[in-house]
Amino acid sequence: MSPQPQAAVGAPLSRVEGRLKVTGQVRYSAEHDVKGAVHAVIVGASIGLGRITAIDTHQAEAHDGVLRVIHHGNAPKLPYRDNPASNNPPGGRRLRVFQDDRVLFHGQPVAVVVATSLEAAQHGARLVKVRYDAQKPSTDLEKAKAGKPTTYTRGDAEAALRTAPVRMDLAFEMARNHHNAMEPHATIAHWSGNKLTVWDKTQWVVGTQTELSTVFGLPTDSVRVLSPYVGGGFGSGLRCWPHTVVAALAAREIHRPVKLVLTRKQQYGGTGFRPSYRYRLKLGSNRQGRLTAMAHEMDAETSSYETFTEAVLQPGQMLYSTPNVSQAYRTVPLDVNTPLYMRGPGYATASFVIESAMDELAHKLGIDPIELRRRNEPSQDESKNLPFSTRRLRECYTTGARTFGWDRRSPKPRSRREGDWLIGMGMAAGVYDTTRMPAQAHVRLNSEGTAVVDAAASDMGPGTYTSQSQVAADALGLTMRAVTLRLGDSLFPPTPPHGGSMTMASVGSAVLDGCNQVRRQAIKLAVDDGRSPLYGVRPEDVVVRGGRLHVDGNPARGETYGSLLLRNNRAHLEAEGSFAGPAAKERHSFYAYNATFAEVAVDATLGLIRVRRMLGVYDAGRIISPKLAQSQAIGGITGGIGTALLEHTVTDHRDGRIVNANLADYLVPVNADVPDIQAIYLDGEDREADPLGAKGLGEVVHVGVAPAIANAVFNATGKRVRELPITAEALL
Repeated sequence: MSPQPQAAVGAPLSRVEGRLKVTGQVRYSAEHDVKGAVHAVIVGASIGLGRITAIDTHQAEAHDGVLRVIHHGNAPKLPYRDNPASNNPPGGRRLRVFQDDRVLFHGQPVAVVVATSLEAAQHGARLVKVRYDAQKPSTDLEKAKAGKPTTYTRGDAEAALRTAPVRMDLAFEMARNHHNAMEPHATIAHWSGNKLTVWDKTQWVVGTQTELSTVFGLPTDSVRVLSPYVGGGFGSGLRCWPHTVVAALAAREIHRPVKLVLTRKQQYGGTGFRPSYRYRLKLGSNRQGRLTAMAHEMDAETSSYETFTEAVLQPGQMLYSTPNVSQAYRTVPLDVNTPLYMRGPGYATASFVIESAMDELAHKLGIDPIELRRRNEPSQDESKNLPFSTRRLRECYTTGARTFGWDRRSPKPRSRREGDWLIGMGMAAGVYDTTRMPAQAHVRLNSEGTAVVDAAASDMGPGTYTSQSQVAADALGLTMRAVTLRLGDSLFPPTPPHGGSMTMASVGSAVLDGCNQVRRQAIKLAVDDGRSPLYGVRPEDVVVRGGRLHVDGNPARGETYGSLLLRNNRAHLEAEGSFAGPAAKERHSFYAYNATFAEVAVDATLGLIRVRRMLGVYDAGRIISPKLAQSQAIGGITGGIGTALLEHTVTDHRDGRIVNANLADYLVPVNADVPDIQAIYLDGEDREADPLGAKGLGEVVHVGVAPAIANAVFNATGKRVRELPITAEALL
């Protein structure tokens, strides 16, 4: 069969929606013009634990423009049916807003003020007086009691540690991080009879649709969720949060559309976070650096009413060849809102611990950090006894070392200086699993030679509109301009959550399938049509380029989609594309990998750290859009700089209040913090993973950044810091 020409996939194309965004023509969730919409503002609890004893709404309701104040005392009881498809954490029961007088965390919605203007709603919220029977909340991970551990065992780690020639026992702490995407979380809710339409900031319209249908006791098809554009998410939009329910409830109660936008401060207590960790790692090796044992013990915060877990165990099971492994992962219930996945969830946390420990072991043994990793490279996934589909970490090390100038690194800490600045280099390996889930897409080829592709998937910034259009354009043999992609509507064919690096592999494979079906329909129509120049040609000998079907190797013999469809009185051809997801029993172990390199400068007197340059080398399968992939690497590495050096949510344990719930006190990287960043993607594909050969890259570009920086700081200063973020105080 003649291969279909590939003109768009692999080309460094600009975003198809880029001009719309920079000219302000894109509408985000709070910007949709819904006729008659009024405004809602949430009143958050000012205590961290207890019960509401009274709510005085008289002044608020008397304020000009206020329509209603809704709270547990006057809100209707909602069904809140359980439904595991809604993407809520599996343990415990989700927060049921306005259904009782309990306060479970600081900032929990206890009332909502609805008014004709935003200003009236804001002032009305300040006039609501709430009295509490307050208790002291438990918000300190170090002092709270952990739950029953999730465990993993391979071999006998404790016995191997006792006999290991080289042993290390290390303790790490990682601070809580908040997502802080540019677009605030927002919802507009509108009822028409028993039909609910919601414009919501979400990374999964299907999950939000499911949650709202269970909360309000509606058939799923009675709820429509729209989110065509998302202004950043980093995981915060992967579930339906209470404020979305509040907006829908308020809209139903006052019989008008309601717009609710969370403030930046409210997002710190309402839309999840990367949980803080206390992580102990015991490591054993022989004197040549071959690992013999690793024992992991980790405690991570979760909420008192739900159990949140993430994939923090996997790296310790498969990243290095280790015959003896034990793991114990405990969640610690606290009086906080529920954590949620944040870029590189689980893997980024584990990589900081493991990769810092590997660097420490390399220094202790006098072995180059890259060479130590090479000596512990596994031949298969030892946790599953499966071969890797692809694993090119050795090539990542080689390419990265050569490009970054690793040979100029001195193994002796504090040996390179430029004036007041101590200079150091560090590196780390990274890994993230190649997740695939079932997905569908609808493809329609019009008689004008244009195509429309529909899928429920979101685009929170990685370039879904562009990359999926590239796949569709090549599969249909059209130019990019001839393809229109429509996303973010629960009426479209269902897709998995827009997270976990699964969109390209899952949705892209469904788009590819649908477009291939339509192209084959057109080819069959042509070769069976006695009036077509392609009549009688074998279908496998026909390709499509620029909207024109022709014989491969003979472009003169052919015709356009338009002429074919018009002659046959066909307004369009269409198909439902699908991707079934991974096989029930996998034959391979699927991961994407990286080697991340960092150079830092540390002020010898003040302890200030400046990242000077960074490089990431990635084994991420087939790269559909190189320009978007470069953008992903910049974003992931920038986020890693924040994790390593800046980001730290601070809680006042007296009442559970977050002290730095703003972008003045919660620090994130700005342009001055972002150095020269380079990304190299190894040329290749993984056809075992999915038909596109893509492995996903949005998460793996973040994993390994923090330990690479921490290892560079050690190389510069000789001080090993095992707590994130790394502060100047830790180096003084």
